[in-house]
Amino acid sequence: MMTSMTGYLIRKGLRGEKRFPLTMMLEPLHTCNLTCTGCGRIREYKSTISEMLTVEQCLRAVDECGAPIVSICGGEPLMYPEIGRLTSEILARRRHIYLCTNGMFIRKRLKDFTPMSRFFFNVHLDGLEKTHDICVERDGVFREAVEGIKAAKDAGFLVTSNTTIYKETDIEEVDQLLEYLQTLGVDGHMISPAYSYAAVDTKEIFMSREEIRRKFVQASALLERYNIMTTPVYMEYLRGERELMCAAWGNPTYNPRGWKGPCYLMTDAHHEHFRDLMEKTPWENYGRGRDPRCADCMVHVGYEASAVLGGNKKFGDTWKLLSWTFSGKMGGLLKDRPSRLAWKTNGHGRSNGNGTNLSHAVAVPPAAEQDKEAFRIL
Repeated sequence: MMTSMTGYLIRKGLRGEKRFPLTMMLEPLHTCNLTCTGCGRIREYKSTISEMLTVEQCLRAVDECGAPIVSICGGEPLMYPEIGRLTSEILARRRHIYLCTNGMFIRKRLKDFTPMSRFFFNVHLDGLEKTHDICVERDGVFREAVEGIKAAKDAGFLVTSNTTIYKETDIEEVDQLLEYLQTLGVDGHMISPAYSYAAVDTKEIFMSREEIRRKFVQASALLERYNIMTTPVYMEYLRGERELMCAAWGNPTYNPRGWKGPCYLMTDAHHEHFRDLMEKTPWENYGRGRDPRCADCMVHVGYEASAVLGGNKKFGDTWKLLSWTFSGKMGGLLKDRPSRLAWKTNGHGRSNGNGTNLSHAVAVPPAAEQDKEAFRIL
């Protein structure tokens, strides 16, 4: 992924393009089997929840957009009837895929996929068992997601986790979650602050800008030992150490209504064509200090692209990003990451109180796994 993304950025730079996508957010449907408390999708698109794109519509959008990374989300993408064919066709176009899922259908749909280095299952987990099941408003979801992760790893797939940070999120519990996911051989982890969707009535779960900064100062200190798939520049922004301007055009969203403008989180228009989204959206009107809806937003879909593309660039940022990419820790080449970890209870393991036993690990990484690439979510 690093090679293809670098080549893509160089080509865009040589053409003098100032705005272009890095990751396409593809939502083939908005149907979901869960009603997660902080999710705006199922609420915003309630009237069209049963609509879905055809594979052909999805592929036209992928071709039109041209982004090297496609994040297939929704809704729950594993409920899409032709998800196997869709991913196969996108991979045939030499794109990289993150299939964002709640994990409940991984075991059922695993036969529809083939393991490869450009395909990830990205499993959403907002805490350990009790916390996560409260967030998704259904018991048993955490356990089934874990079983799905185990099945995917046993079958040779790459798997990442995705955790949303809310006002009441216990960062120490997130630490325990990632520690546990390491025992399953999860390849990397993404964390991002929640965004206060207009369609979500439970506003008290979301954070202000200052609360986000305090939370991520704590998160950075605790979670730096994991493969956090977030650029150091974006993490500095989340900690309040620098400013970035939103680059929402870097992560455009396509769904059954069309190209969603201006961004993944706010909807002022839907466009039939990608060019219309890029050319007709008044980008200068959005972002902190420009639109009140953006005041507390620090979400990766707007700011990770800005970090990668050098928004408000500082001396040393280029070296910082290169060092991160190749460090083997922050989303680069993981020299010591095991594909599976055998965790054995030695009588001194600690329980988190939510049904998951965390004990000391004994890692046995196959040699062939040690030089595998781990890839970033942008």
